[in-house]
Amino acid sequence: MKLMAVMTAMLVLTSTRWAQAEHTQNGRKSEPVQTINDITIVAPALEKYAQDPLPEPWKRPGLTPRDRSIVTIAALIARNHTIEMRYYFNLALDNGVKPREISEIITHLAFYSGWENAMSAVAVAKDVFADRKIGAEQLPPASPVALSLDKEVEAKRAAVVEPQFGNVAPGIVQYTTDVLFRDLWLRPDLAPRDRSLATVSALIANGQIAQISYHLNRAMDNGLTGRRLRRSSRNWHSAPVGRMRFPRCRL
Repeated sequence: MKLMAVMTAMLVLTSTRWAQAEHTQNGRKSEPVQTINDITIVAPALEKYAQDPLPEPWKRPGLTPRDRSIVTIAALIARNHTIEMRYYFNLALDNGVKPREISEIITHLAFYSGWENAMSAVAVAKDVFADRKIGAEQLPPASPVALSLDKEVEAKRAAVVEPQFGNVAPGIVQYTTDVLFRDLWLRPDLAPRDRSLATVSALIANGQIAQISYHLNRAMDNGLTGRRLRRSSRNWHSAPVGRMRFPRCRL
């Protein structure tokens, strides 16, 4: 319950830039797009709320700073909020997210949040990587050696998808199987746990209710949450998508 509550709060409050300097590692601090003074000039009340209580979710123990960064950049990519991306990409790197992992998150979310959103993220990340002198050797190869496919789990997933879409859109079934679950999800430079974290965050941010139940279950299977999230998934409150119930069903 605590993990999902913290994660939900992070998705609602992704724009508390100036509140997290103490969460960076190695002493490097990224500059926000707008400073406190910039905001005060336009909206003093917004500055007050930004100082208190909005910074609080970044300090809660339910997620590590690294996980919070993954949640936040996934939400920003999903919503195509490019003005915040530069700061949060830098913060993610400071919080221990590797360049190859950011690269994989962008690639992954092209299929869950839209190609245009991924291209926008690429444009921002390109400058961040250049500033930090991050070269090709720190990025994942286009065609790596894939992780092993869990054939039993994949067979169960296919057995659910085929009756729902096979007679209506067989192309969706084919591409979902070949491109997503037998290629994208098996890329090794983003752990399945983190891939699930990014996916669920993006789906929540965009209110894509139909896919959330399956991917919450997949996140559990990937070791993301354990018993507390299983409990919260049965009766979970989310500000972006309303009140929903997610029965536990392993696919």
